[in-house]
Amino acid sequence: MLHLRAICPPEHTVETLELLRTHPGAAHLIVHRGASVSPEGDLIEADVAREAADDIVDALCELGLDRSGGITMESLDTALSDAADAAEEAAPGEGADAVVWQELLGRTGEESRWNATFQAFLAFACLLAAVGVLTDSSVTIVGAMVVGPEFGPLAAIAVGVVLRRWDLVRRAAVALVGGFPVAMAITLLGVLLGSWAGLFDPHAIVNNHQVDFVYQVGPASFVVALLAGAAGMLAMTSAKSAALVGVFISVTTVPAAGYAMVAAVAGRWDRAGFSVLQLLVNLFGIVLAAAIVLILRRRKQRSAALLRPLSRG
Repeated sequence: MLHLRAICPPEHTVETLELLRTHPGAAHLIVHRGASVSPEGDLIEADVAREAADDIVDALCELGLDRSGGITMESLDTALSDAADAAEEAAPGEGADAVVWQELLGRTGEESRWNATFQAFLAFACLLAAVGVLTDSSVTIVGAMVVGPEFGPLAAIAVGVVLRRWDLVRRAAVALVGGFPVAMAITLLGVLLGSWAGLFDPHAIVNNHQVDFVYQVGPASFVVALLAGAAGMLAMTSAKSAALVGVFISVTTVPAAGYAMVAAVAGRWDRAGFSVLQLLVNLFGIVLAAAIVLILRRRKQRSAALLRPLSRG
């Protein structure tokens, strides 16, 4: 279940209440007359089944509440209520399969911004990857994968392309195109300083075979990227965020960026080039698969919406 709060101008309160009261996927309807100060209006609350949330939000937006008032939603971990159970049973489809598009837009939009936090995580991840390459430690490479924040912008690009939100695509692309070069430059500086201080020898990568998979590009690289992108987007759209950890540790994006810098310092330009190619293959594969998953889920949701009036009739 999701908890919905809508700030509603008084002239639309009756319509909004009627909409929520008659929708089978809504329960626990509450109205606070004049409770909202800015913007002024009534505060309406309801618990809605996840599979009905998209329909309800679209209907509220048609009333103009997103412009003249406000609409917020948050997940409910527990709802002990016969009314809530009835709403979930009456709503078409399964909650785990439902995509709340406005929620997805908000989530990916927030995670796609190129800011100091995003850049710091990406730089730390690339530095960890470089350490893993230099020490021939696959465990450290996995740690770098988990720390890397790049899946957010990649998911945002897929969402933006499917929903034709080009502003979201541009913002996410800026985060990737700007973030990776900066993180790689920081990593290059770190490797140079470490080599100068005698902490490690970059040329040791020639014999560090446990991490060779980072720069070895092949059909399997693209297949893994496709599977990871599909699984990641499925996790985001079905509210199963725990599965994203598995996605993070299956793609060779951040490790490839880190390896490229170590190989460059060691003068192994062939490995550096293949590492950059590995990075690009993984980025493209993730976005492609994520977009395909979204397209399929959107078509399924639209088909269900078309069949709904027929089933009622």
